[in-house]
Amino acid sequence: MKNIAILGSTGSIGTNALRVVDSLATRYRVVGLAAGKRSAELAQQASKYQPAWIYGTHPEELKTQPLPGNTRVLDNERALCDAVAADNVDVVLCAISGTGGLRPVLSAIAARKTIALASKEVLVMAGAIVAPAAQAAGVPLLPVDSEHCAIFQCLDQHRDAPLNRILLTCSGGPFRTQKDLDFATVTPQMALHHPTWNMGPKITMDSATLMNKGLEIIEAGWLFHVPEDKIEVVIHPQSIVHSMVEFADGSILAQLGNPDMCLPIHYCLNYPERVPSRAVPMDFTKQLTLTFEPPDNRRFPALALARRAMRAGGASGAIFNAANEVAVARFVEGSLRFDQIPAVVEHALDRLAPASAATLDDILDADRNARSLASRLFR
Repeated sequence: MKNIAILGSTGSIGTNALRVVDSLATRYRVVGLAAGKRSAELAQQASKYQPAWIYGTHPEELKTQPLPGNTRVLDNERALCDAVAADNVDVVLCAISGTGGLRPVLSAIAARKTIALASKEVLVMAGAIVAPAAQAAGVPLLPVDSEHCAIFQCLDQHRDAPLNRILLTCSGGPFRTQKDLDFATVTPQMALHHPTWNMGPKITMDSATLMNKGLEIIEAGWLFHVPEDKIEVVIHPQSIVHSMVEFADGSILAQLGNPDMCLPIHYCLNYPERVPSRAVPMDFTKQLTLTFEPPDNRRFPALALARRAMRAGGASGAIFNAANEVAVARFVEGSLRFDQIPAVVEHALDRLAPASAATLDDILDADRNARSLASRLFR
């Protein structure tokens, strides 16, 4: 029996992770849950799983909720960092968006916990310190993202084989086929209609701009120690092939499965074992068409911007991520057009990159500077 702490438990990944834990009741016990503003939902989860502790961004509001008597409410991020590093935690699944997962993940790594990582921002922003810390501590970073989990699985049995390239698949988002669509007219409601996946609003918005795939390029670089020119993006609308790897001999390995986030979560929580799951099996008796095409870099400049940030190094990933987060929030509130989101990111990289990433404070400074700049652009 392993003890797991789930950070971001009320979001899409977190709720799917709890479903997977339910199916692994003889293997996992929930000892900690952390979330953002959804105090009532977090309290409901606490009532069901009876964790030793919970953390929310509004602890006083959380304390007014009906909670189990044996569940402690953590008051601040420092307490959360201490909790994930405690002896009663074996695995930390991080699905917190933004900067909120950085310090807890670093604390868990220092305590040599197994990390199941769904928060792209942790490596996009701070890969320069997170990846070396994990390597030094001998801590596995198990990728929960469906694409990175697919790559991990393809590479796992061929760790020393020379690699030609990683083929990162992408659904193409809701506007892939709308070639004549004026992006200046796109509304948040239009951007939230993802054709394949049911995800949270931020990642769904990022899928519409392909900014999400840009984040994944940077993340893949840190996870698999490859430069950006060995990572290709391939549009695959069916989202059945989750990603592929080409080795030096020309052989390509792919991981396939229905678009269900429970699959990569289940894999990571049981790694290195293969344990039966409740996933709906692929039905190859029905007609199955798999198509692939290159991305349209002119319509979707996010991919080129991500590559630029990756080449620049330092805290450029933090600048890329922060500027995009602010731009997406402004688009949702109505102070920025959809087509201006990548322009905000580009301006931030122009004016702020490269920046040092020697310490966590350096990275957080770059994040703050990018947010401040992005909030002022195109006003």
